[in-house]
Amino acid sequence: MINFIIALVMGGIIGWLASMVMGRDASMGIFWNVVVGCVGSMLGGWLFSFFTGGTQNLRDAPFSPITLLVAFGGAVVLLGIVNLIKRGRVR
Repeated sequence: MINFIIALVMGGIIGWLASMVMGRDASMGIFWNVVVGCVGSMLGGWLFSFFTGGTQNLRDAPFSPITLLVAFGGAVVLLGIVNLIKRGRVR
């Protein structure tokens, strides 16, 4: 149970940082920051394993700098896709 709570907190922090980078901080609440952080980390992990040929397993060290960077990158990509769909530009 504690791992789930830590994942939600880290997802919220990652989502909040990504929303600040993408200029959507004012339009998102804490719930959407957590959703973007968690879904973005899954997207980032999938993209990372796709581009590295699946040789890297990010679940072995959940708080390593590369894992947090991949999660942040996935959240930024996710917000870029959302901006593209909603506004017609990445921003």
